[in-house]
Amino acid sequence: MKLDTRRHTRISAEDALTLWRQYKESGDRAVRDRLVLTFAPMVKYIVYKKVREIPARCEVEDFISCGLEALIHSIERYDPAKGATLEQFAWTRIHGAVLDELRRQDWAPRSLRRWERDINQAREHFIGVHGRRPSREELAGAIGTTPAELRAREDEIVASDVTSLNTLVLSDDETAIERIDTLVSEDRFADPEHHTARDQAKMRFREAFERLPRREREVAVLLYVKNLTLREIGAILGVSESRVCQIHGQLKRMLKEELSADSVLFSEVA
Repeated sequence: MKLDTRRHTRISAEDALTLWRQYKESGDRAVRDRLVLTFAPMVKYIVYKKVREIPARCEVEDFISCGLEALIHSIERYDPAKGATLEQFAWTRIHGAVLDELRRQDWAPRSLRRWERDINQAREHFIGVHGRRPSREELAGAIGTTPAELRAREDEIVASDVTSLNTLVLSDDETAIERIDTLVSEDRFADPEHHTARDQAKMRFREAFERLPRREREVAVLLYVKNLTLREIGAILGVSESRVCQIHGQLKRMLKEELSADSVLFSEVA
């Protein structure tokens, strides 16, 4: 979800409390929305502070949507009698929600995610210094490992998420290809058995998608194919952004549950 925060400046705790009391007394959604827009930059700040811990396969906008939902809940549940300001209370709830979403989405062990962060940081640093992407040998040298070990870790990272096999990524020659087409090991692309396993993995993913409820499929198509925002999807479906965010979380959980039994197949493809 894209946030336009240019017109919204930080307000004092007293002004925020006054606005919150006005909302609680009137129940006016427009007043609540003013509070949401006021604190929306905080959501974006928290998420982007965590970006380096978010696996590359995850969409930052998913975490922003999660943070906005937590912000709305914090406005509804805030109690000034407990001593914290609304901003402090919202910060705690948003930060916790983002961390929970990060843990929920990630199947891989922390050691593998450390590898992923180190690889990404080394690649970014090399590009900044040399103005080009590093070769595998150069990247391996930058992080103090061998090209074979680097390749093995990269394959494990790709195999760690079966829900993003059709995500577009950059290949070594900087062309956009599907992530599943990067799942290689030695020369197995030339192996018909490997081709069959790869096609079977795609088929299982598509079958799992077809078993999703109609509303979940609609949200997935509008979000990932049509590239609409959560607000636009909500307008089309006649539901709130918060509800779209919930449906999105449900469809990802359903896909993971559907495909968990096929984890061995996806590992073999990788």
